[in-house]
Amino acid sequence: MDLSIIMPWIGAALSIIALGTQLKAIMSSGEKKLDERLTKAENTLVGYDRRIQTVEGEIKHLPTREAQHQIEISLEKINGRLDTLAESLKPIKHNGEMLNELLREQVKAASK
Repeated sequence: MDLSIIMPWIGAALSIIALGTQLKAIMSSGEKKLDERLTKAENTLVGYDRRIQTVEGEIKHLPTREAQHQIEISLEKINGRLDTLAESLKPIKHNGEMLNELLREQVKAASK
């Protein structure tokens, strides 16, 4: 068997294989860029998912609109009761002031 006859065919086959490898590398370079972009987008989505879960968890603890309204009504009732209490304590305050004044006068009279 003569190798000189087979060598051009082997060279052609090796050239075709090299050309195929180069074409595959060129074609897959776009895939690599696409994979990088996809990985970056997935990481971003994971970050957003975590943030959304955090916000949802915090919102669960907040009162609803109805509960907030009930709290406001209760606070108004408490304020009204405190105002009434302040009015009912005015005579007691006045009596305390009068007793204080009387004691001061007695101390002044005793010291003279």
